[in-house]
Amino acid sequence: MSETTHDRAVAVSVPPSPDDGLTPAELAAKYGLSVSGARPGLPAYLRQLWGRRHFILTFSRAKLTAQYSQARLGQLWQVATPLLNAAVYFLIFGLILGAGRGMPKEVYIPFLVTGVFVFMFTQTSVMSGVRSISGNLGLVRALHFPRAALPISLALQQLQQLMYSMIVLFVIAAAFGSYPSLSWLLILPALALQFVFNTGLAMAMARLGSKTPDLAQLMPFVMRTWMYGSGVMFSIPIMLQDKPAWIADVLMYNPAAIYMDLVRFALIDGYTSANLPDHVWGAGLLWAVVVGVAGFVYFWKAEEQYGRG
Repeated sequence: MSETTHDRAVAVSVPPSPDDGLTPAELAAKYGLSVSGARPGLPAYLRQLWGRRHFILTFSRAKLTAQYSQARLGQLWQVATPLLNAAVYFLIFGLILGAGRGMPKEVYIPFLVTGVFVFMFTQTSVMSGVRSISGNLGLVRALHFPRAALPISLALQQLQQLMYSMIVLFVIAAAFGSYPSLSWLLILPALALQFVFNTGLAMAMARLGSKTPDLAQLMPFVMRTWMYGSGVMFSIPIMLQDKPAWIADVLMYNPAAIYMDLVRFALIDGYTSANLPDHVWGAGLLWAVVVGVAGFVYFWKAEEQYGRG
């Protein structure tokens, strides 16, 4: 459409656009646009994670290899660190404080080493999870991928590290009279349940740590308290036999104690079912499912927020 102005020039008027009056949301819907970095639905998110499975495995292996790359002993520290921790705890709690009372030496030493190794699996998974987003901001901001891949890969790294430690644990158990048997196969489902639990907890801590970096400074104190209350260095029923029964029940049904006891029961001949709480496998499964699913959903809910700000 055109019209003539007073100076005989022709002015052209633009016809109204069919998009006039549409809100930004309506325009996006009309042209099939979506928000960059928006959180996908849960089924789509799971499919994305499965599609990045090779990245998750490779990232976990690379982290494991680089962990002790600057140390002279290299990967030997994967085994030496928990062994040295166990030696310190045996000196203080086993010899000086007598925390192994009620258990013969051939049971207490594998009991202690198993507790240290298995609890460190949870401890390092949680600590890695806290820093998984805040410690990899360059990667998060540079590439588009499901952010849950980071805490999952770091929990997987700790599982791989535990596998090296288990070789030493088997040797220690055999040296104190607990020889390989079919019961050792129970270690596999016990560690599988613990891995699911650890991963869910790591993802929950990853979301919290992404917003509150100071959480990484607080967590060592939380984990140390959890360790002392989980029976890593002593038998909870024996140590608390003169206390109200509910205290021992609460401590024995906490997930760290459950997974330690399941591995101890499978590995150590003298550690019988009498040392386990009732329905221990059911409790271990319940902790894994609840924390694994809840941690994953909690992390996914904030997917579009990671790396922002």
